[in-house]
Amino acid sequence: MPKRKLIPLPSAAFQILLALAGEDLHGYGIMRQVAEQTRDRMRLGPGTLYSSIQTLLDAKLIEETEPREDAKLGHERRRYYRLTSAGRKLACLEAERLADLLRLARAKKILRGEYV
Repeated sequence: MPKRKLIPLPSAAFQILLALAGEDLHGYGIMRQVAEQTRDRMRLGPGTLYSSIQTLLDAKLIEETEPREDAKLGHERRRYYRLTSAGRKLACLEAERLADLLRLARAKKILRGEYV
């Protein structure tokens, strides 16, 4: 079966990569970070989050780190994820692609406040 084309990245996958660019996070931490970095414009539900995480793991764009105990949860361990170098590179390529689209939108004067 042919490998799925990675670019353009689905929005949820790109937001997860961006969230992990700053620090290793567990699933709920990723959900909170995505909501924060998008100013609540995107809220990932558990189904979208964990299916996206699995896709990113399979593509080796993120990796699972050693489980850690969470002081707030007692001895319960959480799975943490980190961005791989391939994931960082792909996030950079996607950001460049989106920047090109934004430049085009500006040139066409279709951004808010620029249309006639």
